[in-house]
Amino acid sequence: MADFLLLGTVESRSADGTAVDLGPAKQRTVLAALLVDAGRWVTVETLIDRVWGEDPPAQVRPSLYAYVARIRRLLASTAEDAPARPHLRRGTGGYLLDVPLDHVDVHRFRHLVEQARRADCPPAERIRTLREALALWRGEPLAGLPGAWAQRTRYSWQRHRIEAVVERTDAELALGRHTEVIGAMTGLLAEHPLVEPFAVALMRALHAAGRSPEALAVHAELRERLAEELGADPGAEVRQVHEAILRGEPAQPARTQPVPAQLPLEARGFTGRAEELARLDDVLAAGAERPAAVVISAIAGAGGIGKTWLALHWAHRRAEHFPDGQLFVDLLGFNPSTPPMQPATALRGFLEALGVAPGAVPSTLHGQTALYRSLLAGRRMLVVLDNAGSPDQVVPLLPGNPDCVVLVTSRRKLTELAVRHGARPLGLDALNPDDARRVLDTRLGAARTAAEPDAVDELLALCDGYPLALGIIVGRAACAPRLPLAQLAAELRESTTRLDALDDDMPTASLPQVLSWSYRALAPVQARLFALLGLVPGPEIGLPALASLADLPGPAARTALRGLENLHLVEQYAPERWRMHDLVRLYAADRGRHDLPPGDRDAALRRLTEFYLHTTCATRPLMQVHETPHGLGDPVPGCRPQRLTTQDEAVRWLAGELPNLLAAQRLAADRGWRRLVWQFVWSLDHFHSLLGHVRDRMTMCTAALAALDPDDPLDVHVMVHRQLGHAAAHVGAHDEATEHLTHALNLAEQADDHATQARIHISLAQAYGQRDHLSRALDHATRALELHRHVDQPVTKATALNSVGWYNARLGRYDQAREHCEAALELSRHIRHGSLEADTLDSLGYIAHHTGHHLEAVDHYRLAAARYRALGGDYWAADTLDRLGHAYHALGRPDQARATWQEAATLYRDQHRPTHAERVQRQLDALELAGAP
Repeated sequence: MADFLLLGTVESRSADGTAVDLGPAKQRTVLAALLVDAGRWVTVETLIDRVWGEDPPAQVRPSLYAYVARIRRLLASTAEDAPARPHLRRGTGGYLLDVPLDHVDVHRFRHLVEQARRADCPPAERIRTLREALALWRGEPLAGLPGAWAQRTRYSWQRHRIEAVVERTDAELALGRHTEVIGAMTGLLAEHPLVEPFAVALMRALHAAGRSPEALAVHAELRERLAEELGADPGAEVRQVHEAILRGEPAQPARTQPVPAQLPLEARGFTGRAEELARLDDVLAAGAERPAAVVISAIAGAGGIGKTWLALHWAHRRAEHFPDGQLFVDLLGFNPSTPPMQPATALRGFLEALGVAPGAVPSTLHGQTALYRSLLAGRRMLVVLDNAGSPDQVVPLLPGNPDCVVLVTSRRKLTELAVRHGARPLGLDALNPDDARRVLDTRLGAARTAAEPDAVDELLALCDGYPLALGIIVGRAACAPRLPLAQLAAELRESTTRLDALDDDMPTASLPQVLSWSYRALAPVQARLFALLGLVPGPEIGLPALASLADLPGPAARTALRGLENLHLVEQYAPERWRMHDLVRLYAADRGRHDLPPGDRDAALRRLTEFYLHTTCATRPLMQVHETPHGLGDPVPGCRPQRLTTQDEAVRWLAGELPNLLAAQRLAADRGWRRLVWQFVWSLDHFHSLLGHVRDRMTMCTAALAALDPDDPLDVHVMVHRQLGHAAAHVGAHDEATEHLTHALNLAEQADDHATQARIHISLAQAYGQRDHLSRALDHATRALELHRHVDQPVTKATALNSVGWYNARLGRYDQAREHCEAALELSRHIRHGSLEADTLDSLGYIAHHTGHHLEAVDHYRLAAARYRALGGDYWAADTLDRLGHAYHALGRPDQARATWQEAATLYRDQHRPTHAERVQRQLDALELAGAP
């Protein structure tokens, strides 16, 4: 079995003491990086970091694998006959060097020191054990190994050695062995003249031996050296021993190092955050994830989202993992009344907490950082850096000790910490509904919340999981135990007063004040964009729409958004799409009303509204609809409509933007932009028909009717009444549907507009067909077809042919039905109109099924459903699948019928069509009953 020596030049010695050639420096570093974690998995990433640091070469992994292969061969050749030779294993966690720890000098050193520190170890035995441990040292540890990791490790081990020397000295002085201590300490202090514990030990030994003048000379020389080389004064322990010597008193050893416990009191009632707490627990994980340097977890989120609350809760819960203490500082990164704390100020506070006298703190930031990291070397400590404004505040406060953990909280993402220092980012969002409810239950008591369940539900909805908002409500309710929660809910209910209800004289307990600190940190272009986003009518926004809103080119808009994202004022929840928390949006809207000139606000909202309108109009030709809304014209300056190129792209854009289109139309109505209101209806008619968005269509058409003026063109009145009648028919308002459609027909007849008359007759046919007035439906469909003798519009003609065929089929006239539907199919395919083809295939499937041609019906229905789905028309696909299930059932294929009906029922439920879903469920129940034994 070979011995491995790290406490000096890195060496390996065979059983007979012969030195083994370990190869070049990089290979020795790889071996050392494995030996320090002997018996534990070391990840490839950790090895690369330890050997090559922050700037590894492009082909670093092949180089590492080559070194590992050589080390494996070396281990095999140096211990061929050993019963338990070292073995280097490869696994999913990286590499593990399996070697007994007592054959690695640094691990044997640690074991011996731990033995000596046992409370039941007699002084003489403690001295012998510590001497044995210190005898393992042969000079500078890891000598000859380059790199930052080797330097950090070397420094840490030297601290351990110093501690062991001091402990041995204390034990020898306790037994009166002054001469031995003086001899040993004189040599060590000559070798390390700035190590204060060696000077303290020598001063105490000389003083105890009656050689106090010499002890005072040691102090004078140390003070002079520290002043010249570090610009610092001796530390507290040196001063204490010096003063004892001057007074002629015994110089007692310092029994313990200061153990700072700076964590502020944890806020009461912490709730939830289970996932985030688990991720913070990961920083303590050992084994394969053991880091090469200090572990940093950067908790980032908006102001008031609960970053400090989470950090302190976790820190208190895991305090036992940090027996050497916890440091805490508020870096004041976003406090408007106080400039951000300088790292030197924070370091001075940390150094004093670690026992450094104020006069002994180095004068330079470099010196302070070096001393701070020296004091933390070998100690297991937690450092909490709260409210950091930038990485520059954080980096000087990072320990160099891998046994320490750093928690950083910031409103910024602090990406640099992740890129350059391996920080593990943890983004914090609003609380989920269950956790938010537990906050109220915990802080107010379950009896009080149970007494007003409706008010609690409303408070939770209005606070939307925002921890600071919940905390403010809880504070107000707790201070007024007789105040009904319903009254608090009423104050929050109105969006115009909600921020006032969440305000307070104390800035840290005021949501508007807390958000204002982030707002003030924005650059001017970012602040303007933030204020504009608060005025956006829809729930979220895409980059092209935002560029029109702000009148910015796309790249400039993206850059400004990145600044808002960095402060967690907006969230990019999907590629190129952003949204705000409702409370942040309210604050942004308030800033928009107060900080933006009225002209800027109005122009921005007009650009946004026209962006949605003009982009929607541009989708119509892609869906084979070529009429342009009356009086559309060009977009206003600064409006940049989005360019869409395919029908699939158009349908996806419309489906994704529909909530924003509805909101844009409402905005146009509120601002009196009447023409835009009905132009939205005109531009969306085909899309609404295709996707079956009947209630949204009804809402938009009702708004368009309200925006009509008697002076508007006649064709606009016709369009609005026709669209409203069509929408009313599909929501079951049949009387209203026929009223509007009849009025639209009368207007179209006055205008002698045959094409529009035909479209209205088709809508009337659908309205009567939905009420099973099939003869009247067929009559209107036939009149629509007859009108096409006077016009050349193949889309409307194909629609009329299919309509005539469908109502003939519903009346049992299958030959006439098939003839018209086959003509409609031929025409729709000729003009390549996908949705018309799907409609007609569905009609042909119905005809085939009802004439006993069930296989033909299956083919037609399956193709129709595929066409609908390819176009985004799941609404109509659900009806087709329902009918397809009947065709399968008629063919005696219950399994296919069941699967098809289950799919149809799911679509109906997703589309909020409960009557249809219940009907299909009854069909499924009957199918199961029929198959029961």
